[in-house]
Amino acid sequence: MPHPLLELLPAGAEIDDDGTLRIGGCRVDDLAREFGTPAIIVDEESLRARAREYRTALTSRWPHARVVFASKAFPATAVQRVMVEEGIGLDVAGGGEILSALRAGVDPALLVMHGNAKTTEELRIAVDAGLGLVVVDNADDVDRLERLVPEGRRQGVLVRVIPEVESSTHPHVQTGQVGSKFGLTAAAARALITRIEASPRLEMRGVHAHVGSQVMDPAELAAAVAPLAALGTFPVYDLGGGLGARYTYDEHPASVDAYVEALLAAAREHLPADAELIIEPGRSMVNGSALTLYTVTTVKRDARTFVAVDGGMGDNLEVALFQQRYEAALATRLGEDAVEDVVVVGRHCESGDVLIDPLRLPAPRVDDLLAVAATGAYTHTMANNYNGYRRPPVVFVRDGSAKAVIRRETWDDLFDRDL
Repeated sequence: MPHPLLELLPAGAEIDDDGTLRIGGCRVDDLAREFGTPAIIVDEESLRARAREYRTALTSRWPHARVVFASKAFPATAVQRVMVEEGIGLDVAGGGEILSALRAGVDPALLVMHGNAKTTEELRIAVDAGLGLVVVDNADDVDRLERLVPEGRRQGVLVRVIPEVESSTHPHVQTGQVGSKFGLTAAAARALITRIEASPRLEMRGVHAHVGSQVMDPAELAAAVAPLAALGTFPVYDLGGGLGARYTYDEHPASVDAYVEALLAAAREHLPADAELIIEPGRSMVNGSALTLYTVTTVKRDARTFVAVDGGMGDNLEVALFQQRYEAALATRLGEDAVEDVVVVGRHCESGDVLIDPLRLPAPRVDDLLAVAATGAYTHTMANNYNGYRRPPVVFVRDGSAKAVIRRETWDDLFDRDL
């Protein structure tokens, strides 16, 4: 039988006769020799195929619609460029994501800016660049924009609304419930909408809601549509993102088609037929297109067997933040039987630096390569320099060729900001 890890890897991943994983036509041992480890390996064709799947699923069902990628999930310029080339807009949160999106060649009119605490500098970048939509989260956003937008221009805005939907996901990634730091309750949103409609420098384009991240049931995401409709008739309704991605063998999130159909069933019931609909997939757009490749540095067999790798919470904070589960395998020994239960831990000086617990492997050895599947979302995003860790490269693979689109940090990089 094929190794179960293939279920979680990009289509086309395969195992050579000697038990070595091949992704995008490239053997992982060759990738480790060329780029070192840890490394985030992205199957470019899988990334593009997912973008096309989302775009087709939405626009074939609701012609006046667009998909914008939530850049925060993987804010690499090369990833943003892929989205632009595949006809996908970009959702940006903060000045850095705006600037990288512009470097990726996006039409600024297709950018949607988010953030609950936008600074004056960031809003100035957005206004100067001519961003299409700024999602205002509070009255302070409006105050700043009214000062920044030049006379004779109007900035399109959406108002972020709390839809009062409590999704069945981890509390750290819930965003649609009463008490969320994001958005406004219906009463506060109505008051801000009235103010914007009277503004000579802002154009009230519509409303936005987001229920949460890693939501498996699309009905929970569709539940935000009716609260948006209750606020009035607008040209644009941004339904957010949040569809869950598959990380483990036991998880089975809804398909893109099922997710889109759930949203559009609610839209057909509650929204004007000529309104523009926007969706903002992030995690589910990119997660399955990548894996992280590590080298085993130590194997400690004591009260438990600890397999330590050369990365950890410096390149993957998801486990520490909300106990995300991952699956992994020894990437050059996939033909061997798994015989030992281990805990995969990172190199950082924190007890919480645990990547996978438990995991069953062939008896692991120092210098084995470990492939952790489904690491395309929020790994590069939240990579950090804890313990002087150098953030890993991002490597695109396709048709047997590999190229680094972000290089590994050097030791000198760690000190570039010293004065």
